[in-house]
Amino acid sequence: MEATNSRIKELETQIYQLKEELSQLRRENEGEVVADATFMTADGEVSLSDLFGDKDRLILIHNMGHTCSYCTLWADDANNYFPRIEERAAFALCSPDDPAKQAEVAAHRGWKFRMVSDAGKEFTRAMGYLDDEGYWHPGFSAFAKREDGTIVRLNNTSFGPYDDFCPIWHYWDMIGLEQWSWQPPKCLG
Repeated sequence: MEATNSRIKELETQIYQLKEELSQLRRENEGEVVADATFMTADGEVSLSDLFGDKDRLILIHNMGHTCSYCTLWADDANNYFPRIEERAAFALCSPDDPAKQAEVAAHRGWKFRMVSDAGKEFTRAMGYLDDEGYWHPGFSAFAKREDGTIVRLNNTSFGPYDDFCPIWHYWDMIGLEQWSWQPPKCLG
């Protein structure tokens, strides 16, 4: 047991050091220029640049929509942090669902953040979250808007068990459960 605990601490230290290095690289990343896409909302069309509001940073969740209970889990967690995130950056969730379905899901889940629909799929495909076989992938992109209005995607990452954005997997790990031994409930109950 002592050897196992010692190895756990060793690995935790290595992971922490790697995360420090990763964080530094993300801060240094100049990003890639992206086109100013258009989305649908319950209030009509909105552009990617509009989503920034009065902020120069935007976090955009790439969500697979109401059919994915895992995506719902990540969005539920983001909803908890949304007020803190909004202090520093604009925040929105993009999915293939139409605005009416998005509103239904948001009301059911108590989500407070803005939702946009990429039913046309061009933006999601361009960002790498829709593959050639038509499969949507969850994750998020972090954007910056430069003074000249240019939009840059600074960083992006995928969502999945053991990532840093949904801690429930870490809780299950700590109590000795395997990642697939539990399924999140369906999006709409």
